[in-house]
Parts: sequence; C-alpha cells; structure tokens
Amino acid sequence: MSVSPLPAFASLVERLAELLQPLFAASATAAAIVLFTALVRLAAHPLARAAARGARARTRLAPRVAELRKKHGRDPERLRRAVLELYAREKVSPLAGCLPALLQLPAFFLMYQLFSSDRIGGEANALLDHGLFGAPLGGRWADALAGGGLLGPGGTVYLAVFVLVAVVAVFGYRTTRRQLAAAPAPVADQPPGLGAMLRVMPLLSFATLVTVAVVPLAAALYVVTSTTWTVAERAWLYRDAAAPEAPARA
Repeated sequence: MSVSPLPAFASLVERLAELLQPLFAASATAAAIVLFTALVRLAAHPLARAAARGARARTRLAPRVAELRKKHGRDPERLRRAVLELYAREKVSPLAGCLPALLQLPAFFLMYQLFSSDRIGGEANALLDHGLFGAPLGGRWADALAGGGLLGPGGTVYLAVFVLVAVVAVFGYRTTRRQLAAAPAPVADQPPGLGAMLRVMPLLSFATLVTVAVVPLAAALYVVTSTTWTVAERAWLYRDAAAPEAPARA
C-alpha cells in the first residue's frame, strides 16, 4: 500500500507559513509557497551551473565538431557517433540543461495536488481556506472571474500575476534568443527532437500565461516564482554568451 506524500508536504507548507506569519499575516501561506519554490530552485542551482558549464564546453568544442562534420559529412550516423564520442571524452552532456526542469516537476505536481484536494490524510484540507489579498489559494482564474469579476479581489490578484508573468516572459524571450544566437550551430549529434525544442525554447516563457490561468493560485505562485528564478538564473549564468561582442578597435 503506497503512502501519499501530501500530508507531509502540507505540514511543511504549514510550518513555513507559521514562520512567516509575523511578516506576512494573512498572506503567510502564499509567502510560504514562494519561499518553498525558491528553496527548490536553490537546490537545483548546482545542476543549472553544470548545464551552463556544459554549454560553454560545447562552444569550446565547436571547432572540433566542425572538423568532424567535414570528415563525416556524408555519413550522418558516423558523424553522430563521432560527436557523441567527443562529448563523452570531454564529459559533456547534450541533455544537461534539462535536469533542473526535471528536478522541480515533482514539487510542482505536489503543490498542484495539495491545493486541488478537499481532504488530506482523511481530514479537511485547511490550506484551502488561506488566500492572497482575498483570492483563495485553491481557487482558479475562472473562480475569481465568477466571484467578483475582472476587477474583484481575486481578479485583481490574477491581473497582477499575469502582468508579472508577461514582463518576465518578454525578458526571458529576448535573453534566450540572444543566447541561442551565440550558441554553436546545431549538428548531427543532437538527440531526436532536441533541435525542435531549441527552436521553441524562447517561447516557453509565454506558455506560463496559460498555465497560470488554469491551475490553482498556489500552483500559479509556484510557476511564477520558478519562471522568474529561471530567467534571472539564465541571464546570470549565460551572461557571457548573451553579451554582444565588443567591436575591434582600429
């Protein structure tokens, strides 16, 4: 018989909210969600740094990959094997950038399930009674619109969240475009589907707008905090790649 992690997770959120109560009063649970998200992203930060190191290593290896392309250009399968062998010798993983996102998925699903469940461990879920400036953490945007309209208490909270997500998405879009433009040209060593993923990567921040609109407010706070962290983290870790080259002096 499997044991649900929700009771332990609910207890963790409640303890964090108790610690933040003196500072945030009625919004302490919302603040606890933001703090929990930041802790998850902090735990994943070493993986993000490793992914950044891998990206710099791939840039460094680009000339050698170009040589392999010239040598095996007529044999895509042999080129793929040769480049993968090169990456293996240099201890570079083409998929290292996916690890931070994969690590935080369980935490997001736990948050979603926690604020979508009426009962936790056989008891009523008291966390659903908590809110952020009048908007219940277990409610969704549709509930806020039905309860008070676009400018009601819940609607206003969601408007603020949407504005924040839009600002972060635009910044993330521009930063990611610059980083991808500075990256080495894709070659045949890529895993299937990676090229398509790289093409849509700049647009992923905008998908957060859809996610925020359909998940409980608590999960939306997790997504907003995590997305903001991601954009700021990438801007810092890849700042050298994103910065334009200085013009040479005569």
